[in-house]
Amino acid sequence: MSKVKLGLTIGDINGIGPEVIIKALSNDMLLNECIPIIYGSSKVMGYHKNIVKDPNFHFSSINRTDRATSGKISLINCWQDSVTINLGEATEDGGKSAYIALDRAVDDLNKGFIDALVTAPINKHAMKMANFPHIGHTEYVADQSKMLGKELMMLISDQLKVAVLSSHIPIRDAAQVVTKDRIKECIKVLHNSLKQDFGKEKPTIAVLGLNPHAGESGEIGSEEVEIIRPAILELKKKGILVSGPYSADGFFGNSNYKKFDAVLAMYHDQGLIPFKTLSFGSGVNFTSGLPVIRTSPDHGTGYEIAGQNIADASSMRQAIYAAIDIFRSRADHKEMHKSKVEKLEIESAGEIV
Repeated sequence: MSKVKLGLTIGDINGIGPEVIIKALSNDMLLNECIPIIYGSSKVMGYHKNIVKDPNFHFSSINRTDRATSGKISLINCWQDSVTINLGEATEDGGKSAYIALDRAVDDLNKGFIDALVTAPINKHAMKMANFPHIGHTEYVADQSKMLGKELMMLISDQLKVAVLSSHIPIRDAAQVVTKDRIKECIKVLHNSLKQDFGKEKPTIAVLGLNPHAGESGEIGSEEVEIIRPAILELKKKGILVSGPYSADGFFGNSNYKKFDAVLAMYHDQGLIPFKTLSFGSGVNFTSGLPVIRTSPDHGTGYEIAGQNIADASSMRQAIYAAIDIFRSRADHKEMHKSKVEKLEIESAGEIV
């Protein structure tokens, strides 16, 4: 298989992003699978390299992605000005540098100069100080792909795949997002993603309820009866293997998630708390529903341990492998779909006896 050209954004320079990138890419096996290109600053990466002290990590500065060389780690300097590193703090410099690197990487991603993108963690307060126009990576990447509102945040691991109907919004607003149209749209996106991104021919999906005990037949809320179940039934009639709504506590408590390829939660913490309980450190954040591929580790900036050389790179490593696997799965799905279309065209022309 050809190597995947993989972009990695440096994230918040005051956090553990650069550290986990260094540790993940120090594994030579990764260089057999991808051509990594770091978007950031050679000075910042040099600073963090001195903390990690990994003799296996080396990079070469380039100014364009076509200068990246197989078997080596490349870095694109996204800014020339000096920045101040304040480990463990949310600063305007930290936000600005993360924003600049992300903007350059996403532009290259949308132009097809890289095959997939892995983003190191950012701090929302620091990004706000830098006038970042969105609440997080997910919304920004979707907006730049002209798909804002069509994206679906997924957390993936070997044990579990969870998508969330609403992601980075206050809990008091989450119930307002639970509409029949939104549920149907999310199930369709999840269904298609499981097929093209994860190779599931007939994916099975579980949908959680919004209220405690999934509403108790309308006794603790009407959303399940009036909105969620009708949406599920409509899509079942169209051949999608979707079930629910399930009471979230019992669903995870009884390990029912093991019977399904993925779960759709109604709001952020309903899906992410059980996911991180089961998969923290090995999970990956994936933005599905987009024409481009973007993954990230399932942890934050880790300010409390920044600069101590104790950050675990497992989730970053998994995010890299997930981006590679999803890119290849999409290529396989596209080729398979193309072959089926060609076969149907030949059959309709009467050339197969």
